[in-house]
Amino acid sequence: MTQFSDLGLAKPLLKALADKGYTQPTPIQAQAIPTVLSGRDLLGIAQTGTGKTAAFALPILHRLAEDRRPAPRRGFRCLVLSPTRELATQIADNFKAYGAHLGLTVATIFGGVKYGPQMKALAAGVDVVVATPGRLMDHLGEKSAHLNGVEIFVLDEADQMLDLGFVVPIRKIASQLPKERQNLFFSATMPSEIGKLAGELLKNPAQVSITPQATTVERIDQSLIFIEAQRKRPLLAELLADRAVERAIVFTRTKRGADRVAKYLVASGIESASIHGDKTQGQRERALAAFKAGQVKALIATDIAARGIDVNDISHVFNYELPNVPEAYVHRIGRTARKGKDGIAISFCADDERPLLKDIQKATRQTIPTFDRRNDKGLAAAAAVADKLAPPEKYVDPRRADPRNNVPSELRRQRNRPNKGGGQGQGHGKPGGQQNRGRNGGGGQGNGQAQAQGQARSGGGDFRGPKRAAAPSERWNPID
Repeated sequence: MTQFSDLGLAKPLLKALADKGYTQPTPIQAQAIPTVLSGRDLLGIAQTGTGKTAAFALPILHRLAEDRRPAPRRGFRCLVLSPTRELATQIADNFKAYGAHLGLTVATIFGGVKYGPQMKALAAGVDVVVATPGRLMDHLGEKSAHLNGVEIFVLDEADQMLDLGFVVPIRKIASQLPKERQNLFFSATMPSEIGKLAGELLKNPAQVSITPQATTVERIDQSLIFIEAQRKRPLLAELLADRAVERAIVFTRTKRGADRVAKYLVASGIESASIHGDKTQGQRERALAAFKAGQVKALIATDIAARGIDVNDISHVFNYELPNVPEAYVHRIGRTARKGKDGIAISFCADDERPLLKDIQKATRQTIPTFDRRNDKGLAAAAAVADKLAPPEKYVDPRRADPRNNVPSELRRQRNRPNKGGGQGQGHGKPGGQQNRGRNGGGGQGNGQAQAQGQARSGGGDFRGPKRAAAPSERWNPID
């Protein structure tokens, strides 16, 4: 049987693997590592949980350490693009763990946090950067980062990139990369659009395919329960109360739904937390940390977490609502039965979700065993009080409650606040006949400083990032 020591990796890497207790590579690692070490482009198709990150991180670290050279200022030698913040953090942590004895630098670039620390990290140059496309585009636009020194480009979870609408940013980023580089392309599925993108980025690639497209892990015990939509919450609480459920992820289709389910479970005595794109980065990190520490039994998540959570010993995955995209079902339930362990996936299906179930079973080429809990009197009674435990409430996006949350503090522009008394210029201005209405104003009679401030402001409080061409009423909101 193949060992990591048989793959030609540097001794510091083997030592780091031994420290983590890894001796035998997974199938994708055994096939991909020699190819990446040779410098050839690679197209890797493998479902989640098969060890894709180590398949590219280990040979990349070996190559960078073997050919040591300083990274260019504001640049990096290896760029890894990831669809979500959580996955970017996970990948970077793996790079740091595997390269613990190599002395290489690793940085993450993603939205939801301030620019300052990221700019500081990039200033002197970094060996490996793991980034989400939106925030990287912002740094490129601000000239706080450039791609001139990239030697290795990795696109991870490419099919989820497509689902999140990142294809255009990826093409823009790729157009700025050096022509001479190594490209590594990883995806769990290969829809036609992703195949087209792979054809644009890869040059004569080797292909590694571990499992057929859209197949589910064999060690997952799958089942599906037909249930009325309004009775899903009490059914979920009933199942989570079972002691056999040690640690579970519950997937909802919407952000509001995730918050409402988590609130109901907490009211029912089950420790739960929600995680989705409208949560701040700090909220997401705290929820995930509590889940990993066992302080929270159930993590309620949207599909943003389907591939960005790497938590050991998740015993159950619940599909509270079936996903609109059939392939997402595979990624969701792939959060359990990791590293050779068994897992259980239970899905709920209301009558209006039957077409989604049909698409899932067609895509996975299997029939999921079903149970019927419709017309259950016990659930009907519990559903009658569900809205009292977690009543619907007006939804407020926590990032938009204050528009300044959309812009890092060091890039904010001061907000124009018209004088309540009217007729007075701002700053050291002299009394005038009109209010200063900012860029579109007719000009208060203040001095030059007040006029300059007016030109740099918008009367309605227009907060935008720098150098972004947009209509005056548009607010700048960085992509994840």
